[in-house]
Amino acid sequence: MTGSAGQVGGELLLELEKKFSSNDIVVSDINGLDKISDDYEKIILDVRNYDLLKQIIKEKDIKYIFHLASILSAKGEENPKLAFDVNMNGTHNVLAASAELGVDKVFIPSTIGVFGPEAQKDNTPILNSSRPRTMYGISKFTAEYLMQYYFERSHLDVRGIRYPGLLSYKTPPTAGTTDYAVDMIIHAARGMDYTCYLKEDAVLPMMYMPDAMENTMRLFDAPLKNLRYRGEYNISAFSFSPGELAEAIREFVPAFKVKYKPDSRQKIAESWPRSLDCSDGVKDWGFKARFTIREMIRDMISNLQK
Repeated sequence: MTGSAGQVGGELLLELEKKFSSNDIVVSDINGLDKISDDYEKIILDVRNYDLLKQIIKEKDIKYIFHLASILSAKGEENPKLAFDVNMNGTHNVLAASAELGVDKVFIPSTIGVFGPEAQKDNTPILNSSRPRTMYGISKFTAEYLMQYYFERSHLDVRGIRYPGLLSYKTPPTAGTTDYAVDMIIHAARGMDYTCYLKEDAVLPMMYMPDAMENTMRLFDAPLKNLRYRGEYNISAFSFSPGELAEAIREFVPAFKVKYKPDSRQKIAESWPRSLDCSDGVKDWGFKARFTIREMIRDMISNLQK
C-alpha cells in the first residue's frame, strides 16, 4: 500500500486484515508511518522513485498493490507542480512497474474531481463531458486513461473507484474540498461552533468511510470479466450541503451553530457534481451502501465523544 499514512490508508488496512495476515501487508509512505501499527512491515517510499518502487516489488514479492499516494484537491492547487508529479508520475510508475514485474492486481482510487463544470450536475453518469479544472482532477482523469492503457497494452488487472467526499472519525481531515464535513462533525462532538469554508447550499456527494472501504474490497474481489470499466466507477451513499449537514447534526447536538465564510475551495466545489449515478457499480460488482446520513452522524459523534 502506497500513501498508507493518509486518510484512507488506516481504514483500508482494517479491511485488508479481514483478507490477509498483517505479516503479508507492506505499508509505505514518504512520511507519517509512525502513526501506523508496527504489526505491518513499513517502508519509506516516494512513489516518484521508480527504481526503489521496482526494488520493493521484487524483494517483497508483491502480488497486489493499493496505490493511495496522492496530493488532494486544495493542497494540489497550492502546489500544482507537486500534485502533477506525485499524481501523474507516481501513478505511472506504479502501473509501469506492476506491468513489468507481473503484479497480479492493482487498485488505484479516482475522485469526483475528474468532473468539470460542464458535466451533468445531478445523477452524473460515468461517461460524461469531463473537463476538470484542478490539477488534482486533471491528474486523476488522466490516471483513469493510463489504467485503461495498461489494461489493454499489458493485460494488467487494474481497477478503481471515483471516491466522493469521505467521512471518518478515525482520521483528521486533510486537504480535500469535502473535508469540511468531517471537521464540522468533530467540532459538534466537542461542543464547539464551526466556520465553514463552503457556502451553505454547496451540495456534494458523500459517503461514510466504512461503506467506502467495504465497497473498495467488493470491487477488488469482483471477477475481472464482470467489469466494464477500469478506474471510473462512481460510488456515493448520499448528497448534502453544509447547511443540511448542520441541520442533521443538531438532532444530536441541538446548540450547534455554523457560520459560512467561503474561500477558494468553493469554486472547486461548484465544478463538481451534486449527485452521482452509481448503477454501473451496482450491476457490475454489487455496490451498496449501509449507512444513512443520520446513522453516520450518530456513529461518528458517539465514537468521537468516547
